Amino acid sequence: MAKSLSLKRIWRHWLRSQSPRRSLLNWGQADKAALLMVCLLIAIISSYKLLAVPDLKPGDLSTFDALAPKEALVTDSNALQKNRSELLRLTFVQVIDKEISNTLLSNLKEQLKDLDNSIRLNEIDRFDIEITSEEKDWLTSRSKEVKESWEKQIIFAAKRMLSQGIVKNLASEEIKSSAELQLSSFGKNSPKLSLASRIIVNTFHRNSNLRHDPARSQKLFEEQITKQGIPKHAIVKPGDIIIKKGERITEKKYDILAHFSLINRSPRPIEWFSKFIESLASTGILLLVMRRERPRLSIRQALLALGLLLILQISKIWFGSAISPLAILVPPALVLSQGIGTNTALAWIAIGSLSWPVPVNGLGEGRLIVASIAAGLVAFLGGRMRSRAQLLQIAVLLPFISLSGEWFLVNKIYSKDLLRNLSPNPESILSEALVIGTMLMFTILLLPIIENTFGFLTKARLMELADQERPLLRRLSREAPGTFEHTLMICGLAEEGARSIGVDVDLIRTGALYHDVGKLHAPEWFIENQEDGNNPHDKIKNPFTSAKVLQAHVDEGIKLARRHRIPSAIADFIPEHQGTLKMGYFLHQARKQDSSISEESFRYKGPIPQSKETAILMLADGCEAALRALEITTTDKEASSTVRKIVESRQRDGQLKESSLSRAEIELVIRSFVRVWRRMRHRRLQYPISNK
Repeated sequence: MAKSLSLKRIWRHWLRSQSPRRSLLNWGQADKAALLMVCLLIAIISSYKLLAVPDLKPGDLSTFDALAPKEALVTDSNALQKNRSELLRLTFVQVIDKEISNTLLSNLKEQLKDLDNSIRLNEIDRFDIEITSEEKDWLTSRSKEVKESWEKQIIFAAKRMLSQGIVKNLASEEIKSSAELQLSSFGKNSPKLSLASRIIVNTFHRNSNLRHDPARSQKLFEEQITKQGIPKHAIVKPGDIIIKKGERITEKKYDILAHFSLINRSPRPIEWFSKFIESLASTGILLLVMRRERPRLSIRQALLALGLLLILQISKIWFGSAISPLAILVPPALVLSQGIGTNTALAWIAIGSLSWPVPVNGLGEGRLIVASIAAGLVAFLGGRMRSRAQLLQIAVLLPFISLSGEWFLVNKIYSKDLLRNLSPNPESILSEALVIGTMLMFTILLLPIIENTFGFLTKARLMELADQERPLLRRLSREAPGTFEHTLMICGLAEEGARSIGVDVDLIRTGALYHDVGKLHAPEWFIENQEDGNNPHDKIKNPFTSAKVLQAHVDEGIKLARRHRIPSAIADFIPEHQGTLKMGYFLHQARKQDSSISEESFRYKGPIPQSKETAILMLADGCEAALRALEITTTDKEASSTVRKIVESRQRDGQLKESSLSRAEIELVIRSFVRVWRRMRHRRLQYPISNK
């Protein structure tokens, strides 16, 4: 029986399908815990309104149409509120609770029984109440008939007191006075009177047999409202429209809805749980899409996307119907499409558009539709924008596009009664266009800061880094001109290879420009920079030292990249373009001296290419010199054979096994290299030179 796939295996299989360009970046336990906390917070904020009671209040938008079921005269809640505290005090009705009365009476009988036992056991001093000597003499000398009569009269007096009600905070002196009045037949200042009254006080003090009666209190409350003349709203007749769906709830309409019990005053746990799970699953899907599109996604970048979603949900609750859907959907879509990718931005927009903690009725579903379309357009174009100027064009054109879209909806579609409830407010259209234009401009200004803070590598940033007038590249062209020329040749090969299989051309171009900056630490040790033919390696005649110099150009390149704040995605090209290749020439020289020398001492430290882009650059670096060395009469077939031998040697050496390059893609890259070589080796006409 086939083993069923676990959830984790399904997750991993989906992420790695269709050959992702880089292996997945592993997140630590603390990172995962932080992401889970943000996801839970988003789910709670998106769903907690379903637990709030009442579910509607004055100022909210109605989620339903309401008709009056019968005629009613509804009290004005504002006027009522002003008199509520006084009315509540006057209308708090209490009744005698028979069960509590029986309990108190049983306690009294228990005390009398304990007193009788104490007398019989000659332990009167241990009784709960302090007994005077006069009372003690009376207790010990009384007859059985007197005892029974005394106890019956005490119980009868207690029943009469309970029937009148015992208040919990009544002073003990007042209870004693009442008991003495009920037992006046015992004679004033007699021991049996004083003892009986103290027993009753000990039983009833700080106890009450009264309970609140809500029904009678409400009835009296309503009577007092009528008596005091508290204002009421106009009479509501059966079938009258109380409120329409999407309309703002006023104090008056809230009173009428509450009168007919149309305000939900109890939480909805099932609906809340459904909404909570839906929101939590949405954040999981967003993370899944981000990891699939950007396998090397860092925790900071993931938290940014979730943080923007959290701010979005809070804004919906905070601003309610006053919020502009364009303003909350479009700027984050631009940031995410530039920083992570179009698919992530589209997934974020879908979640943000569909998940609303508060009803969108009255907000104008038309505005939300236009905003979603506009944000989707920004997400689609934003991932392809290659300069800040193009982003500014979006900031200028998008408000006019959205303004035209909403205006068209208002005048052409929403003029029909059937769709009128979806209509945006015409007065807000122009102001909304101005707001979104301003916010987009502000977002574009913040993009460089966001890029540096969260480690994003946008197209515009790549174009800026590829500017050959940047200080590090100018230094390379000045101090290592041969290396710089070699870099430009590799750029041509790598770009064509990337274009042939559809990977990031801008990334590979920029990575190629910086891949050999480490040679600046000792440019004369590399043959392309040796103009006079003097080779330092020949002078030292030490292959181990020469190998260290070659490895140093990788190590120093990484240091230079950090010093010049080159993004990690570009800095990865420095070690990965060499991978763990053998330094063949110096290994051969070393084995001439000692044939037992291990080749591990003559391999680069790596890592091997982790992406298609760095793998293509490795192949371009290996093929560039071989292609330039070919004779001009070399055929395409011979050039292809030369490139293929180099590529196959890299494959046999295991350099491409983690790059996810497929065989078909490698074949396309080989053909693209040959096309570039064909352009490089074309003949030029020889022009005659005049002697005059």
